[in-house]
Amino acid sequence: MDFTVAIDGPAGSGKSTISKIVCSKLGFTHIDTGAMYRAVGLFALNKKIDINDEEKINSILDDIEIKYVEGKIYLNGNDVSGLIRTPEVSAAASKVSSYKLVREKLVYLQQQASKDGKYILDGRDIGYKVLPNANLKVFLTASIDCRAERRFKELPNANLDEIREQIKVRDHNDSTRKESPLKMADDAILVDTTEMTIDEVANKIIELINERMC
Repeated sequence: MDFTVAIDGPAGSGKSTISKIVCSKLGFTHIDTGAMYRAVGLFALNKKIDINDEEKINSILDDIEIKYVEGKIYLNGNDVSGLIRTPEVSAAASKVSSYKLVREKLVYLQQQASKDGKYILDGRDIGYKVLPNANLKVFLTASIDCRAERRFKELPNANLDEIREQIKVRDHNDSTRKESPLKMADDAILVDTTEMTIDEVANKIIELINERMC
C-alpha cells in the first residue's frame, strides 16, 4: 500500500535524522526536501551569484538538476551531501527558499518523487503544501538551545553562540517568508523532542505510523 508521512519543523529539530532512522526500520524511502534547497543555495554560492537577487536566482534554475538518492543529495550529478551542511549554505538555502519559482520547481520535484510507494518527506511546508493529503503529518520542535547543541555536534569546529544566533535568524526568516512559510499543518501532531532521545522520537513516529496503517 502507498503511505506518505510529512515531517515538518525548524532547523535542528531532528527531522532528517529521525526520518532516516524510521525509514530504515520500516522500509520507507526518505526524501530530505531541505537538502534540495541547500543544493540550490550551494549552486548559487559556487557560481558567486548574489542570493538576494531573486531574478538572478530564477535565471539559473534550468541549470540545476537535483536528485535525492539513498540518503544522498546530488547536484548536477555530484554528491554534495557534506558540502550543503555548512552555516553559509544554510543561510543561502533560507534565502533562496523564499523565492516563488524556486519553491514551485522543488515542490513539483518532491511531489513527483514521492508517488507510488511509502515515503517520508521532511521539511518546513510538507504537511500543508507538498503533501497536503499525507497519511500522517508530524511537526517536530525543540528549544533553540537544544537545536543549537545538535548542530554544533555536526559542526564541531564552529562556534556554539554563532550557531544559536544563526538558528534564531533562520527561524525568523522561515516563519515570516511570503512563499510557503514554516508552519504546522492544522491536522499535524506536535512532538517536542527537547527532552527526548533519538530512539524515543523515532519510536514515537513509528508508533504513529503503525496506528495509521492498521
